[in-house]
Amino acid sequence: MVDITEQLDGDVLTLKIFGEVDASSSIYLDKAIQQALDNNHKKIMADLSGLEYISSAGLGVFMSYIEDFKNESVEFVIFGVSENVKNVFGILGLDSLMTICPSVEEAKQKLDGI
Repeated sequence: MVDITEQLDGDVLTLKIFGEVDASSSIYLDKAIQQALDNNHKKIMADLSGLEYISSAGLGVFMSYIEDFKNESVEFVIFGVSENVKNVFGILGLDSLMTICPSVEEAKQKLDGI
């Protein structure tokens, strides 16, 4: 099961993702990202430090939004990725399609254009 919380800090929305994103729970990740877009958030960070597991369905959710982020000028940064999850992103090539930072500080710098 997955638990997703939102935190708004200025113009940056952080989605904190805890637990496991698999075929049955990926819909919650999808809804959280879609809601952020529907609310016109242009700077979104995904905190994956609490993510223990992600399946191909969960990765597919991230992949499905790449074009939307580009078309709607949304800056989307992922941070706090465990080594296991990072390896899965790498195997599918998502690490070259999305911005992944090791820490929240670096993610904020990336969003601020520093």
